[in-house]
Order: sequence, then structure tokens, then C-alpha cells
Amino acid sequence: MSHAAHGPNWPARIAIALASLVALTVSVALAVTIGEMRIPFATALRALGNGLFDLNLPVSAIQQGVIFDYRLSRALMAGLCGGALALSGAILQALLRNPLAEPYVLGISAGASTGAVAVLILGVGIGGTALTVSAGAFIGSCAALAVVALLATGAGGASDRVILAGVATSQLFNAATATIVTTLASAEQARGVMFWLLGNFGGVRWPDLWIAAPVAFIGFGICMLHAKALDAFAFGVDAAASLGVAVTRVKVVLFATTAVMTAVMVSIVGTVGFVGLIIPHAARFLVGSGHARLLPACLVIGAIFMILADILSRVLIPQQILPIGVVTALFGAPVFALILYRARRSV
Repeated sequence: MSHAAHGPNWPARIAIALASLVALTVSVALAVTIGEMRIPFATALRALGNGLFDLNLPVSAIQQGVIFDYRLSRALMAGLCGGALALSGAILQALLRNPLAEPYVLGISAGASTGAVAVLILGVGIGGTALTVSAGAFIGSCAALAVVALLATGAGGASDRVILAGVATSQLFNAATATIVTTLASAEQARGVMFWLLGNFGGVRWPDLWIAAPVAFIGFGICMLHAKALDAFAFGVDAAASLGVAVTRVKVVLFATTAVMTAVMVSIVGTVGFVGLIIPHAARFLVGSGHARLLPACLVIGAIFMILADILSRVLIPQQILPIGVVTALFGAPVFALILYRARRSV
């Protein structure tokens, strides 16, 4: 069996793991010190000590607020979002056996956006009770999955057909979102929603992390429990079934897990594309295709990528913050084109 299938040997795996953790720590450190207000790293450490352990170290109130209440929560949310979306991409690529599969391409993000916007603008509820934004996003993502499944089933269920169905579904739900915003939202609502839809960590605060962190880590745990089943899917659905995998149950559980992770992240930060596409490919290059190694790598590398992308969104244009979706698209769109080109050449 090839080196890519086995992945790196144990010393290389340990080195990669340590390097990833160091890179994650450094990226968070950069995130709390870089911005319009440049803050020395020593000051940032004192502010973190005050916020986490109530040490009462000498830090100005402004710097304490910027570091602990704004930048740290923003960096951690970026890491959780990047890790969850990268995990979702790896799961979808394995289940569909298609290198182009990810929540953004399959329309799951678009469906979640439509559900969230419906709650924000229309106040949609069930039985007289208003839904939360996360609940609306989850219902929207499930609706998008249902539409994709319906279209793909009618086309024979092939993975390339699923991708085409996802693109069509994404356009459908994006049109629904645009219709809601342009016809029913006030000018102020429309401006806020359209900026939010492009991805924005600016409004993230600590309570958001208490929602996102359990979802990301529980989702990661569920995915890890199915790592061997995902390896079996690499040989096809029939082969997985012959190896004893409960194909239908695994698909339902993992599709639901990706829908929940995507919905929660979209409800908090808006639509962020291409992370679930490019990170799994980078992780496979580093650790191989075995999902017991691939999934943790996606979690860490996705977190690092999103934190660094958030830093770039704050520094690329002076005194202006770019939507995070714009930054990820700058990296993701060329990679998407490259993967598509290589897939066409292999046909």
C-alpha cells in the first residue's frame, strides 16, 4: 500500500502534531496582538491572566477589553468555525467520494443562511414560539440537504450529480435569501444581513463560544467514532456494506452532524466558503487518507487557517475589515479550480 494511504510514520506524525499545536498557539497569539491597536505580547499575556485567573496585573481597561473580550473570543470562534467546517468537508468528501464536496458547494451553508435570515427578518416560529437563529439555520440546512438528496436521487445518485444538485440548491436558497432581504428587510436590516452573509467575526462574544465549542467538539467526537466506516466508504458503498458498515445509519448520522455543525457556525458568523474544500486536501497531503489521522488534522489545520484568514481580514486594507468569506474565497477559489482541473484530466 502507498505511503499516502498509510500516512507518515510515528515520528513524523508526532512532529506534525507538535508543529500543528505550536502553529495554533502562535496563530492565537498573533490574533490577540495584531489589529488597529497594536498591543505588545507581554501586555496581551497580562490581559489574559487577568481575564482567565483574575490576577489583577497592570493593564489599561481599554487594552483589557480589546484583548480578552474582543480579540481572544474572536480568535477562538474563528478556530472553532474553521475546524468544524474543515471536518464537515472531510466527511462529505468521504461519503460522496468526491474531492469537490463541502458544505458551501453542496448548498448546506446557503440553506443555513436562508433559515437564519428567515428568523432574523421574518421572526419565523413554530407553534407561536419564535425560533432561535441557530434553530432556523439548522432547519434551513436540513431543507437544503433534502433538496440535494431529491435532485441527486432523480439523477441516479452519482457523486458528480450530487455536486451539480448542490450547486443548483445553493443558487435556489441564495435566491430565497436575497428575496427575503430585498423585499421584507429595512435598509438597516438589509445592510447588516448582507454584510453578515459574507462572514463576519466582529460580533462574536463569549456566549457564542459556549454554543459553538460543544457543537464542534461533540461533532468531532461523533466523526472520530465513525473513522473506520469512513475509510470503508473509500472503496464504495457496496464495499462498505460488505465490510459490515451500516451504510444508511452512518450516512444519516454523519450528514446530520455536518448539518448541525454548519448550521451553528453559519448562524453565528455567516456564510464562509471553501474552508471545507481546501483544508481536507491539505490535511491528506500531510497525514494521509486514514480518517483516524485525517479528522484531527482537519480540526487543527482548519482552525489555524481560519484564525490567520481573520487576521488578514483586519490588516489587508488599513482601517477597514474585510468579510471573512472574501478572504477565504481568495484562497479557496483558485484551489477549487485546480482540483476541478485535475479531476477533469483524470477522467
